[in-house]
Amino acid sequence: MSDTVVDWEALRASAVRAAQLAYAPYSGLLVGVAGIMDDGREVLGCNVENASYGVGLCAECTMAGQARLSGGGRLVAVACRSGAGELLMPCGRCRQILFELGGGSCLVDTPRGVLPMTEVLPDAFGPEDLPG
Repeated sequence: MSDTVVDWEALRASAVRAAQLAYAPYSGLLVGVAGIMDDGREVLGCNVENASYGVGLCAECTMAGQARLSGGGRLVAVACRSGAGELLMPCGRCRQILFELGGGSCLVDTPRGVLPMTEVLPDAFGPEDLPG
């Protein structure tokens, strides 16, 4: 899949559709994310809030679960959007999750354009940094 051109408009539209399914009664911020796996599968996620604010789930976390449950693999490209279609950037925790599942070459839709994770999360901490 890494040689295939990503249909960013379709990926962004999928992220908006996912955001519209989010559970966000406290913040009102609907967040959706869509990713393409290295085998071409599309995986989606949405934020799921909780009355105990700290235990809410970001959209990227639910997408990571779907990616694993639907066959695993590596993330190739990711777009994050609000329910109204505005571009949203993953938070720091979610950037780490994207790096773990996609590595430095995973492409992310950002306000500066499509960038690899090496630019979205420079000097990232990964599996190779853990003791053997």
